[in-house]
Amino acid sequence: MRPANKTIIYQVMPRWFGNTHSVRRKNGTINENGVGKFSAFTPQVLAEIRDLGVTHIWYTGVIEHATQTDYSQYGIRRDHPAVVKGRAGSPYAIKDYYDIDPDLADHVPDRMAEFEALVQRTHDAGMKVIIDFVPNHVARQYGSDVRPPHVHDLGQNDNISKAFDPNNNFYYLTNQPFICCTDDNFSDTAYSEYPAKATGNDCFSSSPGPSDWYETVKLNYGIDLMNGWKTYYDPPPDTWLKMRDILLFWAGKNVDGFRCDMAEMVPVEFWKWVIPQIKAAADVCFIAEIYKPDRYRDFIYRGQFDYLYDKVGLYDTLRAVITGHAPAGAITGCWQAIEDIREHILFFLENHDEQRIASDFFAGSGQAGYPGMIVAATLYTNPLLIYSGQEFSERGMDEEGFSGIDGRTSIFDYWSLDTIRNWLSRLDGGLLKDYQRELYQAYTRLLHIVASEPAISKGDFFDLMYVNYDNPHLDTNRQYVFLRKFDREVILIAANFDSSEKNIQINIPPAAFQYLHIPDNQEVICTDLFTGERKTDVLTSACPFRMTAPGHSGKLLKFIY
Repeated sequence: MRPANKTIIYQVMPRWFGNTHSVRRKNGTINENGVGKFSAFTPQVLAEIRDLGVTHIWYTGVIEHATQTDYSQYGIRRDHPAVVKGRAGSPYAIKDYYDIDPDLADHVPDRMAEFEALVQRTHDAGMKVIIDFVPNHVARQYGSDVRPPHVHDLGQNDNISKAFDPNNNFYYLTNQPFICCTDDNFSDTAYSEYPAKATGNDCFSSSPGPSDWYETVKLNYGIDLMNGWKTYYDPPPDTWLKMRDILLFWAGKNVDGFRCDMAEMVPVEFWKWVIPQIKAAADVCFIAEIYKPDRYRDFIYRGQFDYLYDKVGLYDTLRAVITGHAPAGAITGCWQAIEDIREHILFFLENHDEQRIASDFFAGSGQAGYPGMIVAATLYTNPLLIYSGQEFSERGMDEEGFSGIDGRTSIFDYWSLDTIRNWLSRLDGGLLKDYQRELYQAYTRLLHIVASEPAISKGDFFDLMYVNYDNPHLDTNRQYVFLRKFDREVILIAANFDSSEKNIQINIPPAAFQYLHIPDNQEVICTDLFTGERKTDVLTSACPFRMTAPGHSGKLLKFIY
């Protein structure tokens, strides 16, 4: 069943979103560089995010993770810096599944209450809340300080003399000490772990390298990975039971969904078992981070996921089209590959793992990526993800510390973003540069159209590329054209990936009129949804439709029959 409204998810890291420090030091501490707090998401700020067109906020880095910041005065155990990436630490190296990242609280002892208040404020603003669930791995020094009294900690009852046991929570490299690959300059004592545990990226070595997820340990879901992948799922392994309880705990905090980190590294049998149980207890959605298209349908139909990442499909293709490494016509193959499951696929052009569109490693400007966003937002009824700062052409070219200059906004370091600070200071765009304000306005217009036009949020789709490959008046390398239709409304969409304005002519075949049940050659009022301009026009198979498509942009023309 198609959703009544299109889901627009806004991913944000509270750690840097509300950080007002403008002076930042590479590898700086929390005191030197500052940190954002939950309280930065005031009702006014949340209303502005909602008015962008957002329906869900994905708060990244909510659950407590390993960090080099000392919170021992609050009863939180310190982490050894040798197994923490960056001063702030990775939000995907979970240290306590039952606690909140203390960085994000104004008053650390009240951190859970402050998160609960954030959930309520977000709901009051008319949006839903998504948080990360990290099921595949935890921080090397995982240990819950606040778990409920009846809960046994991960690894607490493990038989560490065995490399594998179905009810062990971790995998062990018996009789081998862990050998750290980092040069730790922040501690007087060496990190010690014996026996060594397997590393989160399925590295079964006691000495993982710098490119491994050395700061994490792999969780055991009942698969003997070292002896032929034998499985032990009946009865459900102890890790399954613990993960179910953790999901129920957070569902009880009134969150509305979970983005499941590296879901494909956890057996689909677990998801099949756990997701229905959580959904029976709470109205939540599940989003899988997954990179293997041949497993998409298994994770939807057996695993019961609502939505899946589409990184290796539309994301990779749009990136290649934007940068001139693939023709726009290649987009057709993306929807064809997922035609039967399109409603379950999450489209995006940025997230915390990917390079910023405006970075030197991608397109060099946010505007150059805008035609890709038009396609991702309007191609079908499925959800769309936007990463905070994307709408302001955030470049991600700072050298924050651990992450270096890589075109991404660091998830490991204490930092702030000029674009976000300038926007938050006034919330009217007054301190943004002209090109940043123009892109923000363009995103707002596009997302409002997505939300308000039934043809886009729940309508049918018809690709026009196949009848235009021999069309000398449309460059299928740089333009992508298609139709959306609902009831008596049709929207003709043209995305222009070229930097210059193009006068194009679009062939619309008789099959489109037949498939979409629209009249051929009937004069109607045509509205440009970006500008509001209206004029009399006609769609017909008898001759091409003419339009002017702005550079690094596009047109959405609406016809009502």
